[in-house]
Amino acid sequence: MSVSGSSFAKPEHVPGPPLWLLAELTYRCPLQCPYCSNPLDFARHQEELTTAQWIEVFRQARELGAAQLGFSGGEPLVRQDLAELIAAARELGYYTNLITSGIGLTEARIAEFAEAGLDHIQISFQAADEEVNNLLAGSKKAFAHKLEMARAVKQHGYPMVLNFVTHRHNIDNIEQIIRLCLELEADFVELATCQFYGWAELNRAGLLPTKAQLERAERITNEWRDRLAAEGHPCKLIFVTPDYYEERPKACMNGWGSLFLDITPDGTALPCHSARSLPVQFPKVTEHSLKHIWYDSFGFNRYRGDDWMPEPCRSCDEKERDFGGCRCQAFLLTGDADNADPVCSKSAHHGLILDARREAEEAPWSLEQLTQRNVRASQIICKG
Repeated sequence: MSVSGSSFAKPEHVPGPPLWLLAELTYRCPLQCPYCSNPLDFARHQEELTTAQWIEVFRQARELGAAQLGFSGGEPLVRQDLAELIAAARELGYYTNLITSGIGLTEARIAEFAEAGLDHIQISFQAADEEVNNLLAGSKKAFAHKLEMARAVKQHGYPMVLNFVTHRHNIDNIEQIIRLCLELEADFVELATCQFYGWAELNRAGLLPTKAQLERAERITNEWRDRLAAEGHPCKLIFVTPDYYEERPKACMNGWGSLFLDITPDGTALPCHSARSLPVQFPKVTEHSLKHIWYDSFGFNRYRGDDWMPEPCRSCDEKERDFGGCRCQAFLLTGDADNADPVCSKSAHHGLILDARREAEEAPWSLEQLTQRNVRASQIICKG
C-alpha cells in the first residue's frame, strides 16, 4: 500500500465541506479505560497545540463550512484553556459539545463553560455498578464523582446526555444501566457496544460480548424504548451494535473524508478517530492550511471515491452505501487497508471475524486480564 504523498491522482468527485470538527485537545487522561480509542503509543505524542493554534484551526474549519465542534481527548478537562476555547468557538458560530469522563469537572467549571457558550455536555460511564465502573476506570472515586457531575450538569440546564460503552463485562446489566440513566433524568443515552480500535482492539478477547449477550441487551433496550415512548417519556435510547456481528460493514464516518475532520493533540489531521494507526501520510495543521488538507492532501484523498477499491468491493452494488467499510478495521485485521472490511461476508478475510466470535464464546479473557490504558503500558507496547 502506498504511503507516499508526493504523487497521486485525486478522485474526480469533489468532496463537500467538513461539517463536523472533532478537536482531540490532549491524550492526557486520569482514567485507564481498557477500551480507549486513543493510539496504543499515545505516550509518544506528548506535543499539544497551543490555545492560539487551536483557535486558528477552529477559524479555518468554520470558514470551510464546519458547523459542529466536539471537544474530546483523552480528557479535555485537563486543558486549563478549555473555557477560552469554548468562547472562541461560540464567537465563530459553532454548536459545541464537550465529550468528557466527568473527572476534573466541578460545578464552578460547568458554570464557567455555560458562560463561555458551551451547548452540550456528554458524560461517559464505565458501568452502572460502582465496583465495575471504578475497576474499569482505574479510579476508586470515579463513579461517585460521575454521578455528582451528571446531576450538576442537569441542574445547570444542559440536556442530560450519557454514554455507556458496553462490552462483555457490563452488557448483562443493561437494564441496571437504563434504570440509572432514568434516575439521572437523562434525555439521550448512547449504549454503544465497544468498537475495536486502539486499546479496545488490544483487549478484544476480553471485551467482545457473545451473540447471545448482544441480542439480549438489544431486546431489553427495545422493550424499554417502547415503554418510554408509550409513556411519553423524553429519554431517547440509542443502541449501537459492534461491527463484529454484522454481515455488511457500516459506512464508516459517512465515507472517508466526507463529513468528519479530526485534529489530534499535535495537530495531525485525520479523516476518522483511528486513522493514525494506518501507514498513510497525514498532514499537520502546523504545516498546511485546512483547506489544503481537506481538499488536496494525499491522506484525505487516499480512500475517497471508489477508484482505490479492489474486488469484491469494486463490483459490489452496495459500495455507494458502505464505501467498502472501515479502512482502519481492514488494516488492523488483515495488515492491508486496501482490503475489503473483513466484517463483510463477501470479504476473503471474513473468517477472522468468525474466529473472533468463536473466541468470545469459547475463550474470553477475564476482567483482570485486560490491559488498562496508561503511560507505562503505552511505553511497553511502544518498545515491543
